Amino acid sequence: QVQLVESGGGLVQPGGSLRLSCAASGLTFSSYAMGWFRQAPGKVREFVAAISRLGFNTYYADSVKGRFTISRDSAKNTVYLQMNSLKVEDTAVYYCAADNRPNFAKLLPSWSDDFWGQGTQVTVSS
Repeated sequence: QVQLVESGGGLVQPGGSLRLSCAASGLTFSSYAMGWFRQAPGKVREFVAAISRLGFNTYYADSVKGRFTISRDSAKNTVYLQMNSLKVEDTAVYYCAADNRPNFAKLLPSWSDDFWGQGTQVTVSS
């Protein structure tokens, strides 16, 4: 049974930082690209960042480029999202997801529907 469990969300002031974690189990971690997505109230879910199977390639939405960093630790089966210089508009529920399609990068921002976490709330407010 595949599980993706996010953690690390919370309330932070504008300009602050948070690091999200997503622990994966029940799958061969190195066989999956991993991604982060977010959904704000009243808005559609949007792509945030993705990382290739072995971590050599990363991809970002323009809105977070230069502020967010995605990484993965194969020893811990965990993917991270370091979020710096947070803005009010970054407020959303953040989800991690796994994709084992070889051409996932060409399909961005589309993503496989197979494996998604339950989400963690990030609120940026003064």
